[in-house]
Amino acid sequence: MNADVVIAGGGVIGTAIAWSAARGGLSVILVDPGRGDAASLVAAGMLGPVTESVFGEQDLLNLNLLAIRRFAAFSAELEAAAGHVTGLRTEGTLAVAYDSGDLAALRRLTAFRRSIGLEAAELDARACRKLEPFLAPGVHGGVLATGDLSVDNRRYLAALREAARAIGVQTVTDTVTEVAGTRVRLAAGDTLRTPRTVIAAGWATSQIGGLPDQVRKAIRPVKGQILRLRHPAGIPPVITRTVRAIVQGRDVYLVPRADGEVVVGATQEERDDTIVTAGATHDLLRDAMTAVPAVSELVLAETSAGLRPGTQDNGPVVGRLGDGLIVAAGHFRNGILLSAATAEAVTAILAGGEPPAEWAPFSPGRFA
Repeated sequence: MNADVVIAGGGVIGTAIAWSAARGGLSVILVDPGRGDAASLVAAGMLGPVTESVFGEQDLLNLNLLAIRRFAAFSAELEAAAGHVTGLRTEGTLAVAYDSGDLAALRRLTAFRRSIGLEAAELDARACRKLEPFLAPGVHGGVLATGDLSVDNRRYLAALREAARAIGVQTVTDTVTEVAGTRVRLAAGDTLRTPRTVIAAGWATSQIGGLPDQVRKAIRPVKGQILRLRHPAGIPPVITRTVRAIVQGRDVYLVPRADGEVVVGATQEERDDTIVTAGATHDLLRDAMTAVPAVSELVLAETSAGLRPGTQDNGPVVGRLGDGLIVAAGHFRNGILLSAATAEAVTAILAGGEPPAEWAPFSPGRFA
C-alpha cells in the first residue's frame, strides 16, 4: 500500500494533519492504533492561551496565541466539511480564587499576564457570582479572560475523522513500530511505502524505532484523570462558561458542554498507566464542589484516564527529522488548542515550505 504521506497517530493532531494534507491534494494513509489511552479522548477541550499562561513560557504563549487565532476559522471549515458540530464555545474563562491566599496567587498571575499584553479583567466576588451564580459564597474574586475558548473534544475529533474520511484519507487500524527511509513498518507485519512520513503518535512517539534518540527520550507519558458529570432532569446549568478555580492552592477546572455535561479535571501524574483511582476522583470532586457547591447535585457519568505526551520543556516537538520524515508530537496539555496550527505547520513542511515563525523554538533540534 502506497501514499504520498503516511501519518502515524489518529488523535486530533494526526487526524487534523491528515485532513489538511488531503485538502492540499496529497494521498494520505492514517495509521491509528485505536487505543483508549489517547489524550484526545480525555481532554476537556479548553482553548486557553490566557489562563494557561505561566511564568517562563513566553515562547509557548506566543505559539498558543497563534493557535487561538487560527482555531475558529479551522473549526468552521471543519464543521462544513464534516457536517458535524464541534461544540465551540466563546463565553471565555472565569478564573476564581477560593480564599485570600488563592486570590493573592491569582493576582500575581494576572499582573504577569497583563505585563506581557494579555487581556484579563479583574472582578470582585460579587461580579464573579453575577456571571456564575452557583459559585461558592466564599469565593474571594476572579479574573475574566474573554479571549479563551473551549470545544467539545470528542465532537471535534469525530468531525475531524469524518472530514478526513470524506476527502479520501485511508485509515489503517494498526501501530507504526519503525520508520526506515521510505518504509513504514506496522505491528501486524505489513510495510507501507511513502516518500513522506509524519510521526504524530503522542506519547507513543517515544516507542517508534528509527527516530533520533534525542526525540524519543524527550517525549514521555503523563497521566491525567478526568470526570464527566451530567445534569439530571430539572436541574439548571450550574455553570455557563469555563470556570478555573484555585482552591487552597490546588487547581481545578469545570468546562460545560452544550448537551448538559460538565467536564472536571484534571490530575497530572508522572505515571504511564490508565487506571482511574478513588483518590483522584475524590480530590477532583472535592475541589469542584468547594468552588461550585451545586456540582454535588450532578450525576457522576464517567471517570477516565489518558496519557498526555509531555516533554522536557512542556512545548511540542514539530519539524523535520530528515529527508521525508517529520515529527508532530509532545503537545502535552495543549493538543486540542494546537491542532489547527500544527496541521497548518506540517502541511507547509510537506509542501516544501516553512511553518510560521512562532514554531521556531519548538523544532526537534532543540533536544540535540
